Amino acid sequence: MEAHAQISVGGVRIFHVSDCYLPRLGGIEVQVADLVRMQREAGHEVSVATATRGEPLPGVRRIVARMPFDLPVHPFGVGHLTRWITSGRPEVVHVHTGAVSPFAWMGVRAAFRAGVPCVVTVHSMWDPVTRLLYRLLRLAFGWQRWRLVATTVSNAAAAPIRAVAGPEVPVRVVSNGLDLSGWAPASGAWDGGAQGGQEGEAPLPGAPDDRAPGGREVHIVAVGRLAPRKQPVRLLKLLQAARARVPGGIPMRATIVGDGPARGQMERFLARHGMSGWVSLPGRYTREQIAKLLGSADVFVAPAPRESFGIAALEARAAGVPVVARAQSGVADFVKDGTEGLLGRTLGELARAVARLCADTGLRASIAAHNRSTPPAAGSWPAVLAGFDAAYEKARGEPPHHDQA
Repeated sequence: MEAHAQISVGGVRIFHVSDCYLPRLGGIEVQVADLVRMQREAGHEVSVATATRGEPLPGVRRIVARMPFDLPVHPFGVGHLTRWITSGRPEVVHVHTGAVSPFAWMGVRAAFRAGVPCVVTVHSMWDPVTRLLYRLLRLAFGWQRWRLVATTVSNAAAAPIRAVAGPEVPVRVVSNGLDLSGWAPASGAWDGGAQGGQEGEAPLPGAPDDRAPGGREVHIVAVGRLAPRKQPVRLLKLLQAARARVPGGIPMRATIVGDGPARGQMERFLARHGMSGWVSLPGRYTREQIAKLLGSADVFVAPAPRESFGIAALEARAAGVPVVARAQSGVADFVKDGTEGLLGRTLGELARAVARLCADTGLRASIAAHNRSTPPAAGSWPAVLAGFDAAYEKARGEPPHHDQA
């Protein structure tokens, strides 16, 4: 995903580059758009360059070409971006990449050619194939000598980047940004209140009536794109294993929000294993609909092992919901085992964690009370903006080489 934006941090102009941008609504697209908006609100001068087609937007330049499947790439993107950077003379170029982002890396090369410091934000977790690709690109282009400063969204995502880039490329962790106030629980709102603590409200999960057979059902929620690389069928297997571990007197239901090419495979799995009666796939929800859904959730599950950050999990944690996630994913940066949720390294451990929260109402209540009374440390926009400001200052500390790239 690519965008080009200019920010003024004490007069500093910043140019963002990303393959994808609005009107696309993927994770990177939304995150970069929100960053641009927050930087403008902070008084910065911001412009965006992207290879995504769409309607004109203020400060956004679309460098597009006719490509199969409308792929967000341009065969002559390096030249276009180099000319734009040379004419605009930003003080920092900020490039946003996923696992493979051809247009974004054209922005890196263009910044190097123009002699402008560059910050590269990697929004994804590098798997073994991606690491091999970047090692090959390192041999071909020597990008580790381009005076780059890298940022990524979690400690888990930073480790493979450091392993490939080596000591010549500083790698900093700057989390994704989120307007956490929109996800705060209606009651409590991080002021010490607890779910169901006000008169007339349903009791907090874990109250005595929840322990009785046939009491209020435990509602499990997951949110994400139903894409094969996310392995959503593994989530269904996790739920199946968790239900087998929960005593029969405790009713359960699960809602998996999202859409994508794996939806049909998931529906067939649910039908084949008799799970359609308690697991629903309602499709894609708006932010407002997700917030309302989280208000009825008792457990949130984020099972992907290569989740670089986990915005949906942070939203759930901010809404007061106990989170079950992989210990080796970016979610572990803001979910401590036993405090904000439960962590596991394998599918079996995650299934046991979900089952434990369904059966142990006291544990579920204590984690929910903590999450509802304590705002998350991660994801606040002031911290995110400060993190990028520090990365910009680091990048500007030493001028890049002007060799041909």
